Amino acid sequence: MSTYESLGPNLDNEESVSSNNSQKNRQSLTGSLCSCFGSLTAKDVLKNLLLGQGLSILLSGTGVVTGLLQEQDVSIPTAQNFLLYCILCLTFTTYLAYKDGARPITTILYYDGWKYALLSLIDVEANFLIVKAYAYTTVTSVQVLDCFSIATVLVLSRLFLHIKYRPVHYLGVFISVIGLGGLIAADVISGKNDDDGSSTVKGDLLVIAGATLYGVSNVGIEFFVKNYNKSELLGMIGLFGSMVSGCQVILLESDKISKVDFSSYKVYLPLLGFVLFMFLIYTGMAYVIGETSATLTNISILSADFYSLIVGLVIFKYSFHFLYFIAFVVVIIGVAIYSTRPTDRVSSSEVSSSK
Repeated sequence: MSTYESLGPNLDNEESVSSNNSQKNRQSLTGSLCSCFGSLTAKDVLKNLLLGQGLSILLSGTGVVTGLLQEQDVSIPTAQNFLLYCILCLTFTTYLAYKDGARPITTILYYDGWKYALLSLIDVEANFLIVKAYAYTTVTSVQVLDCFSIATVLVLSRLFLHIKYRPVHYLGVFISVIGLGGLIAADVISGKNDDDGSSTVKGDLLVIAGATLYGVSNVGIEFFVKNYNKSELLGMIGLFGSMVSGCQVILLESDKISKVDFSSYKVYLPLLGFVLFMFLIYTGMAYVIGETSATLTNISILSADFYSLIVGLVIFKYSFHFLYFIAFVVVIIGVAIYSTRPTDRVSSSEVSSSK
């Protein structure tokens, strides 16, 4: 009896200890998951999703109106962007000149003018190279290689903005890129991108260069928006962008412009639509990047192809494949996962020690 009496309490203690250990393990695992995924509320994640998808919808609009212009044999990408920069200049540069309490425009030009000029040059050439690439390579190649902008943003944000990414951020980016792969696969299956490029290697190099410049531009936008203000950024991009693109139009597209029939509504309506969409994209992107980050903005707009398809089903008679919807959901899941935890800035001591 004494033997059983001695064993009984010991077994109970072991079960109690085991139960406590397993409970602690579950609590530790739950705590780890919460620390990884639970820093932002559902409201914050939803806000980030809506902001990013709003930009994505606007971006798809530019693709649709550009397609309408191409149906009329109109290909003047630099001239289209020149109109955009002029409107940004008229709107925001004028606002800067007359706004009380802001940095005087002369002060901005004296101290930071060269920075804004460089950013504007990068932005203009990024737009030009990507559009130019479509003449040499396939749409599929452009979509795949355009992901270089995400890699560029990740690297430059870490090096120059001292952004500290966590595993959940890399996971979100990876899942979003997988979703983009699904969108591209759906394009191929549905025959949307059947056209062959005339010089694939040249076109691919143009895409890589353009995507890299896009990444540099977006990181620059994040720096200026978070250190100065949105109106100053947009005003300076409008001022210098109109100068750079204006010179480029004269050098590269003056002959093409002379052949365009601007009196046709099939030309001027899509052209006005392009400028409107781009104006909203630039103003919206300055706000979204300021509220989130350049990285989150770049992965959010990966879904633009899905929205273009929805409109294209009616206008361009595209065929629908169910993989489009699955891929779109995967992109959204990736963006949501990325949004669950804010990025941190590396402290000055960590930066100095890494050097």
